[in-house]
Amino acid sequence: MNVIKVSGTSRTSAVAGAIAGVFREHKRAEVQAIGAIAVNQAVKALALARGYLQEDGYDIVFVPEFVDVEIEDKVRTAIKFIVEPR
Repeated sequence: MNVIKVSGTSRTSAVAGAIAGVFREHKRAEVQAIGAIAVNQAVKALALARGYLQEDGYDIVFVPEFVDVEIEDKVRTAIKFIVEPR
């Protein structure tokens, strides 16, 4: 299962669809964002995905955690959301 990476320019509906698709397949998803705008887009996408999945009978929760990510030989702090069934 790949981590769904969200940027500040990501379309929330597209990310929400990806989250819902991964969750339907694996019953779990991981969403990662770096920066305030990206985190905002990720949270909006998670809220949309929750609605999509409720229509299919799934009740999900997402738990945030900090993770260190190496990008171009620099360590950055990202927020990763773990999406799981309630």
